Amino acid sequence: MDFLTNTLSGINFQLIFQLTCLALIVISGPVIIFLLSANNGDL
Repeated sequence: MDFLTNTLSGINFQLIFQLTCLALIVISGPVIIFLLSANNGDL
């Protein structure tokens, strides 16, 4: 059980959250452009 406690305390959840948010922002740009082109530029 010590291994699990040490592993969980070593994980930086703030870093994971920030990287997840960054990935969502970076991925959302091309997705919006793809959706616009799929609808012939009509929102």
